[in-house]
Amino acid sequence: MGRAAPSCAAAGAEQRHRRLHPPPPAALFLLFNLGLLLRTGDCQLQTPCRIQKCTTDFVSLTSHLNSALDGFDLEFCKALRAYSACTYRNSKVCRGNLVYHSAVLGISDLMSQRNCSKDGPTSSTNPEVTHDPCNYSGRIGARELRGGEQTPPTYLFCGLFGDPHLRTFKDHFQTCKVEGAWPLIDNNHLSVQVTNVPLVPGSSATATNKITIIFKSYQDCTEQKVYQAVTDDLPAAFVDGTTSGGDSDTKSLRIVERVSGRYVEMHARYIGATVFVRQVGRYLTLAIRMPEELAMAYEESQDLQLCVNGCPSSERIDDSGHLPLPVMGQLLPHAASTQPRSVYTLESATTKCHEKMLVKDIYFYSCVFDLLTTGDANFTAAAHSALQDVEALHPRKERWHIFPNSGNGDMSKNSKLSVSLGLVCLILLAFL
Repeated sequence: MGRAAPSCAAAGAEQRHRRLHPPPPAALFLLFNLGLLLRTGDCQLQTPCRIQKCTTDFVSLTSHLNSALDGFDLEFCKALRAYSACTYRNSKVCRGNLVYHSAVLGISDLMSQRNCSKDGPTSSTNPEVTHDPCNYSGRIGARELRGGEQTPPTYLFCGLFGDPHLRTFKDHFQTCKVEGAWPLIDNNHLSVQVTNVPLVPGSSATATNKITIIFKSYQDCTEQKVYQAVTDDLPAAFVDGTTSGGDSDTKSLRIVERVSGRYVEMHARYIGATVFVRQVGRYLTLAIRMPEELAMAYEESQDLQLCVNGCPSSERIDDSGHLPLPVMGQLLPHAASTQPRSVYTLESATTKCHEKMLVKDIYFYSCVFDLLTTGDANFTAAAHSALQDVEALHPRKERWHIFPNSGNGDMSKNSKLSVSLGLVCLILLAFL
């Protein structure tokens, strides 16, 4: 007679006696994915371990989350607690399952990393009834789950700084005049208007001294909120004195003061938007990140938006987003001689900007241009902080740096000379 097959109980006992080592964090999700594929053979028929279902639910709850957005930790911790509760319910039937023990250890590790409490709200595995309508990422994730897709939303970036330099949603870089009040964004969810004033007498170059932001009402998430900043008055509250919108617990819209009177952030979870406003020297800078589908949700009458379409050609100082390459005979030194002289030479301005920006991209050359135009060293800090905002908010790292004449940072001597001549031309254009 053949030897009898080992019983499920014996197999479980043998597995319990194995020494289990916690997996390294990098291998955790590999184990989770393996859990989707593993079968437990005939033993599962007698004592079904549902770790596969627990893992599938956790992936469904977190696959749409973006760690760069406000509210990520809250949603991730809720999903982790739900995952932990599911493993606890299966602790008896899964106690001999290697994937189960790896998942338990992984959950503990992730909760420690994210500083999640063991007690608190949990996510439900039914997105039809549990998604938060005032959380854009959760709302989109639930919509994708219903449609069977797992494509994360596309985010866009727009920034304004200096005299002023504009980076549009399409990553076009422009230097503009735009004196007076101009709309940066005007869609169905958000309106942003800036007011620019002349920098020096006789120059067409301007800088921003006022910013008005309107967060439009959305369902039950928030009523309309207006934020306004002017030079030397960068409040940490909306004009009505509040610091948040919507339910006091979820705070679908809130203001966070990072540096008193100098730097505030606005997080609008209900539309997935983040806004940075700074005062550097006497002038203001702005950086915005928001989903493409909302940024492009506007009527035909709202087409004048600098972040969407850039500055009108009549308001441009630059040459198609690049530093121009003029002929020396076209320079007009007598036009500049009647204007106030900058305390910076091209060499000293280059050195000053290089102190804060090691990469000679368009932000670096904008810094040089601003120093030569105004003589105000604060514009160095403005260009530097604008680049920091790009690194914090722009969704694509490979597009952080824009170069004026090439797609890389290696510039030949001729290119450097051309850029230098271009800067001189830009200064003269600004005074025309």
